[in-house]
Amino acid sequence: MATRHNQQNAAAAPQPAANRGAAGKQKGAAAGRPAPGGNRRALGDIGNVVHAHVLDGKIQLPAGINRPITRSFGAQLLKKAQAEPSKNGVAVPPAARAAPKLVAKKVPVKPAAVPRPEPAAAKIVTGSDETRKPSEVSAPKTSRKKVVHTLTTVLNHRSKEASIDDIDKLDGDNELAVVDYIGDIYKYYKEAQHEWRPIDYMGSQTEINPKMRAILTDWLVEVTHKFELMPESMYLTIYVIDRFLSLQAVPRRELQLVGIAAMLIACKYEEIWAPEVNDFISIADNSYSRQQILSMEKNILNSMAWNLTVPTPYVFLVRFTKAAGSDKELEHMIFFFAELALMEYGLVTVRPSLVAASAVYAARCTLKRSPIWTETLKHHTGFAEPQLLEPAKMLVMAHAAAPDSKLKAIYKKYSCEQYGRVSLRAPAVAAPQRLA
Repeated sequence: MATRHNQQNAAAAPQPAANRGAAGKQKGAAAGRPAPGGNRRALGDIGNVVHAHVLDGKIQLPAGINRPITRSFGAQLLKKAQAEPSKNGVAVPPAARAAPKLVAKKVPVKPAAVPRPEPAAAKIVTGSDETRKPSEVSAPKTSRKKVVHTLTTVLNHRSKEASIDDIDKLDGDNELAVVDYIGDIYKYYKEAQHEWRPIDYMGSQTEINPKMRAILTDWLVEVTHKFELMPESMYLTIYVIDRFLSLQAVPRRELQLVGIAAMLIACKYEEIWAPEVNDFISIADNSYSRQQILSMEKNILNSMAWNLTVPTPYVFLVRFTKAAGSDKELEHMIFFFAELALMEYGLVTVRPSLVAASAVYAARCTLKRSPIWTETLKHHTGFAEPQLLEPAKMLVMAHAAAPDSKLKAIYKKYSCEQYGRVSLRAPAVAAPQRLA
């Protein structure tokens, strides 16, 4: 049925003048006059023709086949003709086999999105004196190098993966832990921490020095404890102070006012129930009026262009503490060193993630945890042990000096039972030797 349908469509199509005679004969046969030569046989699949042969360097097709010879189709016919050189009693000259000349009709070809490679038999490479066979043409050399995975590299990779703990395996059912994309969140934090960073501003401050900043920070830690504020508010307060002092010079008498306004801003941003302005006026012994606090708040926000969504050390502490282990004593020690870092002006320009990782490192040194820096911590923090030595040494020295310092808000806070009395532990000055 398919053959009859094709023949009817072919008879209905317009034909060129050269074929009108054959068309007239077919009409005569349809009217009852027998056509010379009998009935014509329907053509088969011409894509699988095997009766082609080469004569004088030209590919000869069987009678009745009028198909344009493309390069790929010609290569297929050439290969089959060379495989059977004496079929149908026609001998193929060796020269014709070596260098066939393809005579092809020009047919429009649609441009393909990706060029298809041509068969090797259709590529003819000519030299200066003679024509070489396609088999003699060497393939083009590529510069791509295959990566060989040896047994040693595979074992090292597997052992490193085995030593990295899955710190989120227990939080699979906790929707607040957002285990599915917690890695992407901290990847963004590590990129965003470089924006809107404070600079070394003490050179531009004529009336303020690092000691005054430490006094203000120590007082704000006490205010945070008295108001029972969230840790996020305290870390954001210190960031706002350092960022504002990086942008504007402040007189000495207004430094505490800057701290009060910064804490008011941080509480409005982080707390559910933020303290009121009158609460700050009272805790500052009425040193500043309501109008002064609100004016400084507006000045700070305009100077910072209202950019308050920044990753502070606290967001990294939460993740790094989880990677360090679930030990409560270690957790308290880590946050003790992190708050000591807020007092150190030398760490103002250091990345928050590095400050947090250094607090973890100093805490593990103080508690003599072994190993001090694990593959899990290295994986989640992104820092190797040598990068943490210098800032961790500053924190350990601050811990050693805390009992004799006049600024003891953080030391007293972590010496109570609620925080495991971790500040009373012996400082890790001599052990380990890495920090000595």
